[in-house]
Amino acid sequence: MPAQDTPLHFRDARELARAIRQRELSSRQVTLHFLDRIERAPALAAYSEVTAERAMAQAEAADRLREAGIFMGPLHGVPVAIKDSVQWEGTSASGGSRTRLGVVSSGTAAAARGLAIQGMVILGKTRMTEFAFGLSGQNPTQGTARNPWDAKTARAPGGSSSGSGVAVAAGLAPLALGGDTGGSVRAPAALNGVVGYKPSTGIISRAGCLPLSDTLDVLGPISRSVADARLLTQALAGPDVDDAATLALPPACVAALRRSEARRPGAVAVLAPQAWPAALTDAGLQAWHQAQERLAQAGFTPTAWHPPESLSFARMADDNSLVLAYEAYRYYGALAEDPAQPLWDVVRARIAAGGRIAQADYEAALLRRHADMAAFALAMRGVDALLMPACDQAAQPLDAEDVRHAGLGKLLRPANFLGAAAIALPAGFDADGMPGSVQLLSPAGRDAALLDCAEALEPVLSPDPRVPDLSAWGL
Repeated sequence: MPAQDTPLHFRDARELARAIRQRELSSRQVTLHFLDRIERAPALAAYSEVTAERAMAQAEAADRLREAGIFMGPLHGVPVAIKDSVQWEGTSASGGSRTRLGVVSSGTAAAARGLAIQGMVILGKTRMTEFAFGLSGQNPTQGTARNPWDAKTARAPGGSSSGSGVAVAAGLAPLALGGDTGGSVRAPAALNGVVGYKPSTGIISRAGCLPLSDTLDVLGPISRSVADARLLTQALAGPDVDDAATLALPPACVAALRRSEARRPGAVAVLAPQAWPAALTDAGLQAWHQAQERLAQAGFTPTAWHPPESLSFARMADDNSLVLAYEAYRYYGALAEDPAQPLWDVVRARIAAGGRIAQADYEAALLRRHADMAAFALAMRGVDALLMPACDQAAQPLDAEDVRHAGLGKLLRPANFLGAAAIALPAGFDADGMPGSVQLLSPAGRDAALLDCAEALEPVLSPDPRVPDLSAWGL
């Protein structure tokens, strides 16, 4: 559908930026449009705090700069939403938990500051799983964002960046920034039918964000297209003295993000099913085969990729959980061990489990991680991206024990353990009309190649993009 025929709230961020730059739209008009939609859709519960007054001030500043011929970046004047864990001075920073109710940030995260420096407009903070500890997106203590693809049944919105995924899918923001420690950007993207990109560790500074795991935490965009994800990452990428991971990353990795190259045949391989860390449901397997058929019809013939014996994706998923839990306990263990604290029982148990992990086991997992990263990079020589399922099934109804989406974590967590670049791409729908997804992985630092491959595969995997019917939500 031509951009001019697409409703403003479902246009790509690039198109909005172009329209603002060419004075077809003002940032003020665009921002008001999104704020109006957010106000009319409280039932979707995508936002934990809407910063309307600040957003309008930023939009008007962006318009004044434009009139002076000044553009701060390629997404100048475009609205964006940020996960609740990304601190912004003077706004709430609950981390999705009632234990932090009323806590107001006294500082601003590097990423939020970077968005403002680029001339972007922050609409507000999005809901998340409590302390980012869960991939279904469920949060019964503070409120769970609603997956907009089913107005009748409360299905998993994906987590932990649940509100970010819902906001983009429902046209409540053209872009959103989330966090991915064990799949928390890719899960909401996968279950909401949008793009979710987890950059390599060190691409985007995490300074000033509420932590979960120092080893594994990564910030990344949720967007309507790969190109938009790339633009937002370019805007935020670079070294930061307050985040050592950004200083350890070779500068060439960031520079390469700004160069796009035509894909060569054979650059993408497919992870052999025997190596999948989780089995797909019948519906999930059908969607996977349909995606393979579309690739074949378009002339893509990825070869099967068999990992070396040392690289068990199932074991890496478990190791990621071990490292995450051990480090999360160091931050939130005291809360979990205090029965008076109003934590969701499921999250309390997950955090408390980290306190029972022996230091020797944790250190052994870190050693395996370094070995796995080197082995993956070596085995991927000559291959730009590895294709594998992102989810074993589409979003299912929420369950109180939060175990129905366990397969999602097993498929997504290996990329985190590898410190890899990874991206979830929409790939069809199941019989209930719920979105499906696949993911691409590349070794750490090879983000440019990953994004180039993703842009080439994106229109093939999702040749007929859809948006959810939002009439039941008053939109």
